[in-house]
Amino acid sequence: MSYGWQEPRSNSGDRNRGTLVVGLFLVLLGIYFLATEQFGFDMGRYGWPMFVIAPGVLLLLMGLAISYEGGLGAAIPGGTLTTVGLVLAFQNATGAYASWAYLWALVAPGSVGVTLILWGLLHRRRDILESGLQAAAAGLGLFIGFGLFFENVLNIDGGDSNTVLHNGLPLMAVGLGVVIVLWNLLPGRARSNRAAADAWTQTTPPTPPTPPSS
Repeated sequence: MSYGWQEPRSNSGDRNRGTLVVGLFLVLLGIYFLATEQFGFDMGRYGWPMFVIAPGVLLLLMGLAISYEGGLGAAIPGGTLTTVGLVLAFQNATGAYASWAYLWALVAPGSVGVTLILWGLLHRRRDILESGLQAAAAGLGLFIGFGLFFENVLNIDGGDSNTVLHNGLPLMAVGLGVVIVLWNLLPGRARSNRAAADAWTQTTPPTPPTPPSS
């Protein structure tokens, strides 16, 4: 019988994937900075959102590389940070800073849902995938709904309404509506809904009382 210290169980595959992710990230980061130097890109004026996107991508990739649910503790903040950086990059390029009134929906719950989808697909977790689909759909719906209200009804940008958002949001609303209608008209979907309803409506007959023993 051994009374020595027990070595904790480790997952060498996760460690190797995490090291690979860090290496690839450093290579891409170096290429990016070399390209900005070669082409004279003004990092301070146009590329500052990269200081938000880069750590977010690193966290996201490291979290996705971990095969147990603890990886979501890095992947979800990484996905959120990456989305915030992308939103800032879009606003920096277009000047549509008032769009924060509805773009928050893409950050949360939208980015959380997308992160869960990616993690669930990579590690074959159907429950995580389904949760991600629900969160991503909620985020997209909130983004389109609030976006139509603020951009196309209230016109929060005033006379300088952003053309991409002003014209794109109605198209996204139509596309999302078509997807929802087609999804609910699928025969397999209808059968599964009926089966689920039948399962909920089934009642168990009451158990007859036990006769008293003589």
